[in-house]
Amino acid sequence: MRKLEISDVDLMRVALQQVILRSQESRYDHRLHGLLLISQGLDCYQAAEWLGQNPTTVQRWVHRFEQHGFAGLEEGDRSGRPSQLTAVQRAQADRDLRRSPRQFGYAQNLWDGRLLAHHLHRTYGVHLGTRQCQRIFHPLHFRLRKPRPVIAQADPAAQQRYKKTPPVCPQNPTYSPNQRFARTSRPLD
Repeated sequence: MRKLEISDVDLMRVALQQVILRSQESRYDHRLHGLLLISQGLDCYQAAEWLGQNPTTVQRWVHRFEQHGFAGLEEGDRSGRPSQLTAVQRAQADRDLRRSPRQFGYAQNLWDGRLLAHHLHRTYGVHLGTRQCQRIFHPLHFRLRKPRPVIAQADPAAQQRYKKTPPVCPQNPTYSPNQRFARTSRPLD
């Protein structure tokens, strides 16, 4: 039998590793393959090289398997970093966000990440970055609204003259002087 080859081996190896790491089931199977290699006599360094993993990772798989069996290889909860806001503080911040920033003495009309970070620090003593505060808005069902810029001391009459779309003609609401083509009843030749 002829030896099979995969074109662009390095690129395909990286792509296969990414696919394996994408789903929980494939990561579990990947760990099982690692243990299978260890059970066939390879050491952690050789198995890690075959699987594209760090040897310490393979050692952890073996230790978890020895302690907990197959359940030790399953995907665990990834809790992440604990929140700096308590549940009570988060609920209070939700109530605060439903009110206008002006009611708290701020000069802005809308909440943004920077203002929320300042408010949480001043009210609750919690230090969060602007980007983290922006992430708080989404679970609370807020959406991003960008304020429209207003030119200071602008003349409303001059703004109206500058607009590209003129107001609608009261006699004919479908008329616009910018129309280039008129609707005709006869077919075009």
